[in-house]
Amino acid sequence: MTMERCEEPTDQPVWVRSLIGWHVVFWSLLGVTAIASLLSDLSSDRQIVYLSLLGVFGIGYQLVAKPAMTSRARLPSHLYRLLMIACVGGMVAIYPQSIFVLFIVSAQIWLLSEGIPDGVLFTLALLATVGAAQLWASGWTTAAAMEIWPWLLISLVVSVLFGVWVERVINESEQRAELISELRATRDELAAAHHTAGVMAERERMAREIHDTLAQGMTSIVMLSQTAAVELSRGAVEPAAGRLAAIEDTARENLAEARALVAAFTPVALTGATLAEVLRRQGERFAAETGVDVQVSLDMGDDEVAALPQGQQVVLLRAAQESLANVRKHAGATRVRIKLGLSADGVAIEISDDGSGFSPSAPADGYGLAAMRGRVEESGGTVSVDSAPGRGTRVQVLIPATGQED
Repeated sequence: MTMERCEEPTDQPVWVRSLIGWHVVFWSLLGVTAIASLLSDLSSDRQIVYLSLLGVFGIGYQLVAKPAMTSRARLPSHLYRLLMIACVGGMVAIYPQSIFVLFIVSAQIWLLSEGIPDGVLFTLALLATVGAAQLWASGWTTAAAMEIWPWLLISLVVSVLFGVWVERVINESEQRAELISELRATRDELAAAHHTAGVMAERERMAREIHDTLAQGMTSIVMLSQTAAVELSRGAVEPAAGRLAAIEDTARENLAEARALVAAFTPVALTGATLAEVLRRQGERFAAETGVDVQVSLDMGDDEVAALPQGQQVVLLRAAQESLANVRKHAGATRVRIKLGLSADGVAIEISDDGSGFSPSAPADGYGLAAMRGRVEESGGTVSVDSAPGRGTRVQVLIPATGQED
């Protein structure tokens, strides 16, 4: 039963601090015993032998027992206990009054034992040796034996009870240490899992931001440049110049968005402007680039729109941008309606078109709708898509009034 069975989270044996008290008691008893022997009527020869045994006992404790109490080394603990029993037996034989050292010696047997059987065995050896030493000092008389054996029996019972208590304390400490170790391992695993989840969430967030801003801007630039090239080939210089100006504006806005992605995640469009203004501007630009009739309507005041949390405004703007991008790429629509308003459940935006439509149950062939759903759901909202081939598409996004900012 070694003292390193249970370790604190600092990898220090749990008994190290409590053993300091045992060390102090041990050296105090040895000092008292030495002084008592010097003040006794022992002959010089006996005093020399007694003090020599006491010195060997102390050296063994310092060099062997103390390290063994904080290690799993079985051999040192066995050797020390045998040495201790021999020294104590000799000391009691020479000076029977030193029997009181059994108080600390019995405790050391159990502190160094590996279990109850081991402790009982060494306790029996100690008591048998001490009992024999007392009989030898008393002249091996029957009267002395009758006085000694009840005391030895009581000592055995007390020692075993003490040992069982020590064993239980150490076992409970072991279990507590194992539990602490498991909790620390679980905590580390959770921290690693949270870190991984955070990294993945940040990657997904960045992917959505790039898709909703830079990728859509690049798509717009490509389409505008293709249109300008056709117009130049036909000699239509002024329309082509307008397309080139739109390309420059879009490229500048994309550059600003890229810088904003590095610094933060608030869209550049919402910097210094309300969501209502940005939606109207997005609709006008989309109409100018595609020729599609875009109408933006608000069922709430500009002040109410401006009062929305920044995170909600970002989610609603990205939903409108993604819907317009899908109209540009897939719908072939001639009319788009964007409607922003309040409902009993929160704030909602609806984007509808009269394009070719699609089957919402069909496998998605792009990232846009999935990114939109992910962003909206992170804010506690919902996305509803109503569409069918040949009858247009309606996308509704609802953000609860208590939704968290993105």
